[in-house]
Amino acid sequence: MRSAAIETSGGWVRLSGDVRSAGVISPGRLYELPRYEAEVTFRCRTSGPRRHRFTGPLLLDVLRGAGPLFDPEERKDRVRFVISVLGRDGHRATVSWGEIDPEFGDARVLLGLWMDDRSLTGQGPHLVVPGDRCGGRYVSGITEIRLCADERLWETG
Repeated sequence: MRSAAIETSGGWVRLSGDVRSAGVISPGRLYELPRYEAEVTFRCRTSGPRRHRFTGPLLLDVLRGAGPLFDPEERKDRVRFVISVLGRDGHRATVSWGEIDPEFGDARVLLGLWMDDRSLTGQGPHLVVPGDRCGGRYVSGITEIRLCADERLWETG
């Protein structure tokens, strides 16, 4: 099931959910964050094996800047949070906070601003999940990132 993509343009990304500073982050702000590189290889169902080099900020740094609504000192509080990433085409994928947290999985999940030395400014950032063998969580043209606690999963009714 696909969700409707939201309209953002020029690489602007909406940050929403359980964060103190919900809103829209500009491409300029993303470019100001520390950059990391990831050489990745994954299999795409439609185009077969893919190999790329991405450069951009860590998803963790982007979300920390938005002020997640958990107690950062409480490990068990942090691991209850899920991150959903939405692309312009409606494709979405999730990553858990525990995967990207340095005290747990420490996965260097990026928002790729460059792919193979080409700027993605016009397309919007790409979600880059190093270590994934399948390209299903590689979301291109990100328009929104939503951080949510797991409470809704456990509500009865």
